[in-house]
Amino acid sequence: MSAPAEGRIGPNALLQLIPVLDRALGAPDRLRLFARAGVEAVPSDRMIAEGPVAQVHRAVRARLPDQAQALMQEAGRGTADYILAHRIPKAAQRLLRALPRRLSAPLLAQAIARNAWTFAGSGQFSIVSRYPVVFEIADNPVIRGEAALHPVCDWHVAVFQRLFAALVDPGVAVTETACCACGAPACRFVLRLP
Repeated sequence: MSAPAEGRIGPNALLQLIPVLDRALGAPDRLRLFARAGVEAVPSDRMIAEGPVAQVHRAVRARLPDQAQALMQEAGRGTADYILAHRIPKAAQRLLRALPRRLSAPLLAQAIARNAWTFAGSGQFSIVSRYPVVFEIADNPVIRGEAALHPVCDWHVAVFQRLFAALVDPGVAVTETACCACGAPACRFVLRLP
């Protein structure tokens, strides 16, 4: 019997972390951290195995506990900036900004759901509510197997916050209210608009 194939996730889960860690640790230490997690090189043009991504995220939290949240948030903002620059057509961005947020928020949520495979991997992404917007990722592979006393999906929070701030309302606040690492069945992200 062969082992099941590992899930895949978009490379930005690591690519945007590289410059952040290079600034915080220096490139040699970042390379060692990646190598210990099983990452020798990160391709920029195809999906990558989600296991090593989770290992790198976990290693950042373990090695830099006081800085991990800020580092993962910075990497998440970088991921969202990449998405804005390369994945969401400019016409769609203009339309979302022009619409009232009661319309643009659910439209952006739906677009995110259609592309959830890029950041949720083998996890199950769902929209719990369209307005106010609430997302869940059940069996989140980025934190699979972790145990924590508080939610740790800072990278996801920052991606969602930056996208909604840029396209719906700059005052949006995203909070992770439940986390698989804390024993919840799904990581839950609640978006609050001013």
